[in-house]
Amino acid sequence: MYYVPDGTDRCGFYECKECGNRFLDLKIVPSMVCPYCGEEPDMELGPDDEMPDTMESATLLKVLEGEEVEEYDTLLSLAITGGDFNWI
Repeated sequence: MYYVPDGTDRCGFYECKECGNRFLDLKIVPSMVCPYCGEEPDMELGPDDEMPDTMESATLLKVLEGEEVEEYDTLLSLAITGGDFNWI
């Protein structure tokens, strides 16, 4: 699988409002920072540094369970490779 490890039984299906990418993640939360266009804050800031703003632009579309996880993972992987499934 491309997005989640093999044998994953439950994951979240997300879509980013900013860049439009769809992805799977093991975390299941209402919204999260997009791994493509978002930036995780650097927690090693000095006392005079400002904390950067993080936008949680990826929203949960659906919770996938069981066989749905592998199906969605395969479909998203095929979309990225342009339909060449020989690499799977």
